[in-house]
Amino acid sequence: MTAAQSTAPMPSASRGASDASRTDPAPPQRVRRAPLDPRLLREVRAARGHVIRTTVLGLVQAAAIIATALLLAAIGSNLLVSHTPPTDKPLLLAGLAAALAVRGLAVLCEERTAHRAATDAIADLRGRVLDHAARLGPRGAAGRGADLTALATTGLEKLRPYLVGYVPQLLLSATVTPLCLLVIAILDPISALIAAGTLPLVPLFMILVGLLTQGRSERLLADMRVLWSRMVDLVEGLPTLKALGRERGPERTVRTLGERHHAATMGSLRYAFLSSMVLELLATLCVALVAVAIGMRLVYADMDLFPGLAVLVLAPEVYFPLRRVGTQYHASTDGLAAVTAAFDVLEEPLPVQGTAPCPDLTSATLMLDGVTVRSRDGLAPHQASLILRPGRVLAVTGISGSGKTTALHVLLGLVHPDQGYAAVVAADGTRHDLREIDLSTLWSQIALLPQRPVLPPGSLRDVLRSARPDANDDDLNAVAAATGLDRVIADRGWDTQLGRSGSGLSLGERQRVALSRALLSPAQLVVLDEPTAHLDGSTEQLVLDLITRLAAQGRTVIVIAHRSRLVDLADDTVEIHAEVTT
Repeated sequence: MTAAQSTAPMPSASRGASDASRTDPAPPQRVRRAPLDPRLLREVRAARGHVIRTTVLGLVQAAAIIATALLLAAIGSNLLVSHTPPTDKPLLLAGLAAALAVRGLAVLCEERTAHRAATDAIADLRGRVLDHAARLGPRGAAGRGADLTALATTGLEKLRPYLVGYVPQLLLSATVTPLCLLVIAILDPISALIAAGTLPLVPLFMILVGLLTQGRSERLLADMRVLWSRMVDLVEGLPTLKALGRERGPERTVRTLGERHHAATMGSLRYAFLSSMVLELLATLCVALVAVAIGMRLVYADMDLFPGLAVLVLAPEVYFPLRRVGTQYHASTDGLAAVTAAFDVLEEPLPVQGTAPCPDLTSATLMLDGVTVRSRDGLAPHQASLILRPGRVLAVTGISGSGKTTALHVLLGLVHPDQGYAAVVAADGTRHDLREIDLSTLWSQIALLPQRPVLPPGSLRDVLRSARPDANDDDLNAVAAATGLDRVIADRGWDTQLGRSGSGLSLGERQRVALSRALLSPAQLVVLDEPTAHLDGSTEQLVLDLITRLAAQGRTVIVIAHRSRLVDLADDTVEIHAEVTT
């Protein structure tokens, strides 16, 4: 839609008030997942490349670690057994320096690329979640605006420690640990048996820690999303709550949720520190067992110094990746919870989109026939029918909650009705079901102004010009004068910067900007949802004049109206009804 604003219904003040007393949802059931979610690797290119790159770098690190251990053992045994100083064999020193440098470069490359891959993966998932939620339409995302906001922001950021910390250590445990254990088995089978026997203790204790913290990450994410939802609803409805004298009630619920979120976060940190301490102690004891066995055999001359030194250097490296996996376990549960929540959204089926081009709305008629949409309280609208003829002004009326906006969404293809259908009738009488039409060819002919206009950021001039890029300054001044925006411009100037959703302007001023964009747009159909809702009586006439001007230009206008002056201005009027079910 040109000059289109956001079409998703915004939380109302009454909803914010009712949410304050709503029972919290039960914690989600824990689902056993693989350490690496296959959907993440299959569908997120940055994550897949990160895994492949980290595996290769893990093999390089393993080779460097083994080379370092063997070279250190050779230098140490030459010095202690043959009394040959390291300077007499510079090739060994050069090889040791090269092995250490290679390992350092591999670690540096892994860390640098991990952060970049995490950023790319989060951006990819965030964009896909938002795009999918938008394609689901206002009914598909109804009641989940704040929930999706929490997921797309702080929720998906949980992937960063998962991809940067947990995944590399998991892959190192699959490369460094078995290769180092293989070399130890070649050098000293007894030490390899001790290491292989104690190595399962690390994942065993990881499982015990996992059972102790079962479901904690899911509950933490759920608490955060509930807190976001309550906060957004409360902020949206705060003016109405203040006017009704009920502003002192909902903050107690928000405070309780905040305290619960704080307690859950601190609990996760306590378990993280505890599990880290347990795994560190366990790995130290396991390495000590290997070292004691080697020391006793060296004392009794049952083992040569070279393999003993090499095994002593390699033994900590066998346990180190697994130990790090254990310390990063909480990052893995948080990250996998975020991945699951994201793919839960992405796997919701999208409405079927048509492929037929939309007829030209300058001569085509839009219609609803017996449209019924189910709502929480019943059917709204119920058996709605209307005909929007080209070049005419249609007023849609009805009591609050009757489904006027929902009927409008059906007419625009944003919602599929449960009964009835929406269609476009071409000038030759051919009827095209809206489900068969490529909606982008319909929206390109429509300018939409919802109840709460959402404006892009930028200067006033850029915001208006985005509705019609080829508009010159005279065009901008003309539409500003027609909508009363010229007084705002005279006070603030064309270069006044607007924030997200037009922040920096009052609600009435945002409405004037949105009206100016609708007037400036070349779209044939202009859809106005309560255009005078935020304007006083003295400025209401500007909107009436605007509608008259649009009609004079031959454009089609549909307006959802409560005020009688808007209804009287219309060429046609239709009333929408709802049916409440118990």
